[in-house]
Amino acid sequence: MRTFLPHWLASGARVTWPERKTRKRPRGRISVSLATTEKGGRGRKKGLVPSYVAAAVAAAAVAPPLKGWHKAGPSEAAAAMSGLAVGGEGRSDGGGGGGDSSAGRWAGWKLLALGLLSASSVLAAAPAVQAMGREEKRRLGNQVVEMFDHAYSNYMEHAYPADELMPLTCRGRVRGQEPSRGDVDDALGKFSLTLIDTLDTLVVLNKTKEFEEAVKKVIRDVNLDNDIVVSVFETNIRVLGGLLGGHSVAIMLKEKGEDMQWYNGELLHMAKQLGYKLLPAFNTTSGLPYPRVNLKFGVRSPEARTGTETDTCTACAGTLILEFAALSRFTGASIFEEYARKALDFLWEKRQRSSNLVGVTINIHTGDWVRKDSGVGAGIDSYYEYLLKAYVLLGDDSFLERFNTHYDAIMRYISQPPLLLDVHIHKPMLNARTWMDSLLAFFPGLQVLKGDIRPAIETHEMLYQVIKKHNFLPEAFTTDFRVHWAQHPLRPEFAESTYFLYKATGDPYYLEVGKTLIENLNKYARVPCGFAAMKDVRTGSHEDRMDSFFLAEMFKYLYLLFADKEDLTFDIEDYIFTTEAHLLPLWLSTANQTAPRKNITTEYTELDDSNFDWTCPNTQILFPNDPMYAQSIREPLKNVVDKSCPRGVSRAEESLGTGPKPPLRARDFMASNPEHLEILKKMGVSLIHLKDGRVQLVQHAIQAASSLDAEDGLRFMQEMIELSSQQQKEQQLPPRAIQIVSHPFFGRVVLTAGPAQFGMDLSKHKSGARGFVAVSKPYNGCSEITNPEALKDKIALMQRGQCMFAEKARNIQKAGAIGGIVIDDNEGSSSDTAPLFQMAGDGKNTDDITVPMLFLFNKEGSIILDAIQEYEAVEVLLSDKAKDRDLEMESMDQKSSDNESHNQRPEEISADLNLVSQDPEGEGGLESPAELGSNSVSLKDQESCIPKLQETNKLQETSSQASDLQSHPEEQSEIETDSNPTDSWDNNNKGQSMESILADWNEDIEAFEMMEKDEL
Repeated sequence: MRTFLPHWLASGARVTWPERKTRKRPRGRISVSLATTEKGGRGRKKGLVPSYVAAAVAAAAVAPPLKGWHKAGPSEAAAAMSGLAVGGEGRSDGGGGGGDSSAGRWAGWKLLALGLLSASSVLAAAPAVQAMGREEKRRLGNQVVEMFDHAYSNYMEHAYPADELMPLTCRGRVRGQEPSRGDVDDALGKFSLTLIDTLDTLVVLNKTKEFEEAVKKVIRDVNLDNDIVVSVFETNIRVLGGLLGGHSVAIMLKEKGEDMQWYNGELLHMAKQLGYKLLPAFNTTSGLPYPRVNLKFGVRSPEARTGTETDTCTACAGTLILEFAALSRFTGASIFEEYARKALDFLWEKRQRSSNLVGVTINIHTGDWVRKDSGVGAGIDSYYEYLLKAYVLLGDDSFLERFNTHYDAIMRYISQPPLLLDVHIHKPMLNARTWMDSLLAFFPGLQVLKGDIRPAIETHEMLYQVIKKHNFLPEAFTTDFRVHWAQHPLRPEFAESTYFLYKATGDPYYLEVGKTLIENLNKYARVPCGFAAMKDVRTGSHEDRMDSFFLAEMFKYLYLLFADKEDLTFDIEDYIFTTEAHLLPLWLSTANQTAPRKNITTEYTELDDSNFDWTCPNTQILFPNDPMYAQSIREPLKNVVDKSCPRGVSRAEESLGTGPKPPLRARDFMASNPEHLEILKKMGVSLIHLKDGRVQLVQHAIQAASSLDAEDGLRFMQEMIELSSQQQKEQQLPPRAIQIVSHPFFGRVVLTAGPAQFGMDLSKHKSGARGFVAVSKPYNGCSEITNPEALKDKIALMQRGQCMFAEKARNIQKAGAIGGIVIDDNEGSSSDTAPLFQMAGDGKNTDDITVPMLFLFNKEGSIILDAIQEYEAVEVLLSDKAKDRDLEMESMDQKSSDNESHNQRPEEISADLNLVSQDPEGEGGLESPAELGSNSVSLKDQESCIPKLQETNKLQETSSQASDLQSHPEEQSEIETDSNPTDSWDNNNKGQSMESILADWNEDIEAFEMMEKDEL
């Protein structure tokens, strides 16, 4: 990702906004000045921050083409300048002007993205890291240039005009002449890929003579009319982007009057030719492009050998707007921008509306999500980047609104600092996998651009610890930081984020990180003919591969990290960088604009703005004269991966008393004990009350009283995770079913219920337990039942809370009930938004409990409660799975209902209502335990429950209270008093009729069926 800062930005300027009509803007954080660049899909992400960016990121400011001002900067945003200025519409800060001059192009734009102050004025070097001297920075910059020369010269000598260099065998990779590598080869199109991808890198590294020769070679040798099938995404970001970036710097050099005087737009002509060759891919009803296209024959024709695909990744379809819009602005042909906009519009409309997340893979014809997991890594990554940068470059407010909406969802569901874990778009509280891919390393850089710097620092530090362990970032690694996929194709995402964080904080620590990257590349990846990708980071074995993005991006990031403004031959602040780190001039924002478009961002939801406190944050607020700011965030994560991570006390040490004595062991923790809560606070562990009623344990080591307390806290969290994981391994039960069998339901309504670890085992009783339901008094079932006559031989309904599940079971069993149903006390909770869980015992012997017990979330429980209000006599069947409806049941229930004088309205019940009888995931919300390496555990406010173990650092609602924790019936993280327990159900259920309840459920059927088919 790239940052840029207009050179005319004065550090002491006053904020003045042009007077114009403003409309409501989306609320949220936005830092527009650092233009991002990441890779998407099978590609990578990029971001580039010009070296001229001094130290701290400033507040976002908008360009005149953008209407109004958007609130910017969270409390932990990258530091902002205390004053920014913006010129009015059609004017530069020095007056009017237009024309073709560089100054004229800036007229009316004045993009104010992230104002930056010098490092010395904001952050001094942290004591732990000495400021790097100018000579050392220059030495490292020169070393980067030498490394680039080694890679580039070997490509030109041994591989050109082939697409890529094979550095182990010192020859070029020509598609069709080497064994196929599958989709990876779709980037190769026999168009000298590496040379085109490297064009603007040559200029950034001050190699203007080599650039001029390279342009001549491209014009002379490259053929774009090959009969070959290529990836639309890769060809767009690498080849089209490379040609446009080369054209951008070529005209810049020509304007200077020294180099490229012969140049007459030849690269732009080739870019336009290539753009037209990509357009046939957009011939779909949705506007989403086919993933591949034949450069000569397009799609779907017999000669094309492509066009039968039905799916594409979100990033593949959503990472086109910068290149296509730039091509339209350069040439005046609006068709390219229009096609790219249509694809983005379609993706936005197809987002999952309740979570505001998008899936990884989508059907290009129907718009159905094929892969419903969502993250910030491969398959989605650069879609988010291009939304933000499209707003920067094109001035369309809708792109910013979309970005903010998605970002809010990412931080709500996917971000689990320092981890970023994929989730299910329909059930965003469920993690979709237990590992992360390396492409997400771009995200800290994007967060810097957004202005959300704390989580950026945390995730970056975690990634750096993984790199220090393996020398490179594995293609994928687990939540406990073990290698999942061992390859490393020399990706630049981590270097990108390192660059952004250095520019945001001025912390020399990030220069040392860059130095480590340089040393590792030279020590482990350098070979005689270039740099070879790592086949296995654990063994150090190589792969005969050097991708074009290594030259296009890695060396840009590293050089700019160590370069000062005077080290560059041009002002990089005048450019925005694409996901492949290609340069596009900002003056395109006002060139050949398309017709004004109506904002189609519909149903935009106002975001929680509690963290967005300043419209123009200032460095003294965001970085309050604290030279240790970034270090204070990093420090607690130093041991997150390393072997020196705090270890548990062994049994031998514990018995001998020789090991460290933690203030609190997880097995002893009682949520109702004030002393325990105080110890947690001292260790930096806090209890967070979630909106769905759960309580989550989260450790922020920075909040601990001392570093030793932070280690104790980390040890406590690890023990808690191990306890819950162990207990879940020991006790995993499938979901159960509650079937309403009385008139007028006749078994049509089936509710998925959570099982209990005690009482009757319904799986061993095929007939289940059948009976009419009755509400217990007190409703919470925590004391002696006062209406035993009403519960005798019936199934008791109770509310969750106030005591352990086992205690409720004993009370209703004593009153003569034949079963029990516990209904969640959290209003609105539902199995379609939260994982089902098991009801745990109280740590004592529960063999005395013989009645079956099941758990329903609030929404499902309301079905039964409202049925009682409307029909009084409601009979249910508790079983291990739903039973088939039979005529005998229906006729018997009909006779029973005829004998009772109930004024029922069977016509109100849909005759063909068929609610899902099992959890959409097929396992009732219970999975095998995930591999965990987390600082986050969730608890429930009242009873100890064992939910589906998240494949994440968040154990939702867990048995994190664990087996020993369950031995304390009185423990509660927060005990709610109920002065009128017998009235609580009546007070809470004056609600909807059965008709409206069933109608709501009927609308959910389609979503449930869709989720049934999805594989996590």
